Formats: sequence, C-alpha cells, structure tokens
Amino acid sequence: MSKSISEVTQRRATRRTVIKTAAVAGLAVPFMPRMAGAQAKYKLAFSVPGLNFPFFVHMMDLAKKHVEEKYPDVEFISLDGQENGAPSSTKQSNDIDAIIAQKVNALVISPNDVAALAPAVQAAVDAGMIVVTVDRNVTDVNTLAHVGADNVEGGRLQGRYLIEILPDGGDIIELQGQPGAAPAIDRHKGLDEILSAQDKIKVVVSQTAEFARAKAVSVLEAALASNPDPKAVVCANDDMAFGAIEALSDAGKSGVPILGFDALPEALQDIQAGTQAATVEQFPGGQSTQAIDIALAKLIDGKDPAQHDTYLTPILITKDNLADAERAVEAGVATPVASPTS
Repeated sequence: MSKSISEVTQRRATRRTVIKTAAVAGLAVPFMPRMAGAQAKYKLAFSVPGLNFPFFVHMMDLAKKHVEEKYPDVEFISLDGQENGAPSSTKQSNDIDAIIAQKVNALVISPNDVAALAPAVQAAVDAGMIVVTVDRNVTDVNTLAHVGADNVEGGRLQGRYLIEILPDGGDIIELQGQPGAAPAIDRHKGLDEILSAQDKIKVVVSQTAEFARAKAVSVLEAALASNPDPKAVVCANDDMAFGAIEALSDAGKSGVPILGFDALPEALQDIQAGTQAATVEQFPGGQSTQAIDIALAKLIDGKDPAQHDTYLTPILITKDNLADAERAVEAGVATPVASPTS
C-alpha cells in the first residue's frame, strides 16, 4: 500500500507542476487583452482568493474559456488574490482598487475573507461596477447576485456517508477549512448537524488545517498522537484530504476512510485507486459560468437576475459514480461522450 501512496503522491506533484505552469503562463496576468489587436467593448474581471489552490485554478480556467467562447466583445481580466493559507485579503482589495481606476465594467469575485473584502466590494458597487460573487458571498453589500454551492448540504452529505460506512460508529477526526471562510463554516455546520443527531459517531478532534495540504499533514499527525485509531477522517476540501492520505500512510493506517470536498481530479483518481473514500462535487465550473452569464446579461442587455442567490446542489462522489463528477474526463476516470455526427 505504501508504494501505491508514493506513486499517487508523485503523480500529484507532476500534475501540480503542470497546473502552476499554466497559471503563470496565462491565467494570472491582469489587464492583458484577450486577443492581440482586438478592442474589447467591455471588461470583466474575475478574482479568486489564490491560484495556489487547484479548485480556483479550475474555476478561473473555465471562466476564461467561457468568456472567450461566448462573449467576443468582452475582455477577460484574471486576478489572483495570492492567498497562501493565512486569512489576508490585501491583494484582492488592492486589485479591486486597480480595476475601479481602470473603469472595468463588471467584477465576478470569490472573496478570500468576506468580512475583510466587504469595503472593497462596496467601493466597486459604488463606482458603478456590476458585481457578482461566486462560491463565497459578501452578504452586507448590495451586489447584483451570488452564485455558489449549498455548502451546508455538502457537509450533510459527508455526515450521512459516515453514518452509512460506519454502522457501528466510532471516533473520527475532522479537518476544518480556513477560519472565517464561509465555505469552511457552512461545511462544518452541515456535518455537525447530521452527526449531532446521533450518538454512535463521535468527533474527537475538530481542528482547522486552513484548506492546505501541508497543514493537514501536521495537524493530523498531532491528532493521531492522542487519537491513534480514528475510524475516518473528514476534510473540508480535497487538498486537506491529500495531506490526510500522507499522514495516515506514514502512521501505517492507510485503510482509514478519508472524505474530501471539491472533486479535484487527483481526488477522483485517489477514489478510483481506493486511497480516498469520497469527495463532494460542488460544480465550480458551473458556478463560475453562471456568475459570468448573470453579470454580462446585466451589462450587455440590462437584464436583472430572477433572484439574488443561486445555489447549485452538491453531490457525493464515490467509486460508484465517478463519472458524475465535473472533472471526471479530465481525471481519466470517465470516457468522453462522443459528439453526435451530422
């Protein structure tokens, strides 16, 4: 089993190198025209907490592709918040100041810290910019719309799955996400809602690992010192699940079920290989493209959304339904559907 974990780790490192190269090469270069020599009629900025997270790389990549394919008159501006685990939003705030000065027409943003970013987002609204939040909502600002996943339901899915795979109960460890981040709060809330309604499964350690793989390794190693026999480890994202795989492997406990969240390609491959039990798919590509469509419908056609909040329903991904994941084909765990021939 240790050899399998090593091979998975090596493949993952290679994939991350490719992702980082792609981000540096084309995703994180603000204020670059989409097409050389073309004069865009509108400008839309897309801001994420950090392109060091594969989740946000995927979201940014699909957002950029969506604009280039569907909106030829729109220049896409990619903004990387460069958040590295600590709850700081200075870069995103400064980026918003810059695009206000640039007179960018619309902003789609996933804020690193919703409270810290509220003044900057309000400044964008006050400047006449169309603002739509994605994944993380800024509730105290009058934005045009919010598109996200139901993270509370995602946490419930994890809880229900734990009850299913642990009928005799037992002690589990929970690795929470970044303190103050709405997805982390909501995922914990949903998990706690399900587990607090029963008494067989007990959360003996619930601690933040800040959505980060390296942090998850150190946190879980410390947790295992006083709780050496967990029946499962549930993580608020897949990066932390990858860290949990490493920590449990090093401790000789590779058979412990690990639950993640985000349905990253690496997680789907780990589920197929049996080193991760499950993940939650929240359709980040669907979130980003819907948010863009809402913003540009208002900008180009003056059309308001039917409601402010749109929430996509997450699904639990296990070995039985890998093909249902948004990135299943990319991960190589599903076969592409052939286009019909004319």
